[in-house]
Amino acid sequence: MMTTSRSTNTRALCELAPIIPVLVVHDVAHAIPLAQALVRGGLPVLEVTLRTPAALDVIAAMATVEGGHVGAGTLITPEDVRAAKNAGATFGVSPGATDVLLDVCESLDLPMLPGAATASEAMRLLERGYDMLKFFPAEASGGVDALKGIGAPLPQISFCPTGGVNPKNAASYLALSNVVCAGGSWVAPSDLINAGKWDEIEELARAASTLGRG
Repeated sequence: MMTTSRSTNTRALCELAPIIPVLVVHDVAHAIPLAQALVRGGLPVLEVTLRTPAALDVIAAMATVEGGHVGAGTLITPEDVRAAKNAGATFGVSPGATDVLLDVCESLDLPMLPGAATASEAMRLLERGYDMLKFFPAEASGGVDALKGIGAPLPQISFCPTGGVNPKNAASYLALSNVVCAGGSWVAPSDLINAGKWDEIEELARAASTLGRG
């Protein structure tokens, strides 16, 4: 097993705030004001999912926002990784992990938050040097109880649960010793983005930034 963690940079990002906004942005014109609102609200680490045609342009625009750390989510293929890196992403997130995907991330020096939903998946990633993982899909995979169960025999692994995390259950996840942060989409709902209500998004971010710290 590796003694040097490949998750050092990713863990440092995860420790910056309790919530990482998971963003689906359709219009590049929204990128900069959205990122600015989230950063002002205390959520500097942003995950832009590659689920829209504008995603790479959104990453490139958000990468110019002072104080922000923009990553690309839903990285599935080597082509996704290269495109995200070229667009200015400073880290990557994937729902799972394959050797091919990890190989290209490592070759391009792109910090990665790979996904795992079982103890076996987590152990395999640990063998490769990853000890900061995405737990996905969190609620569908057993939620807080499942993470608590995995944490008992694998205390050296930390997680960022994503998928079904919301304001009502986020604090329960963040209370776990093996959870560093959580990913959530509620801080930037599509209706507020489309309406350009950046002040309201900033308030949602500010509320999320205090979760788990009371």
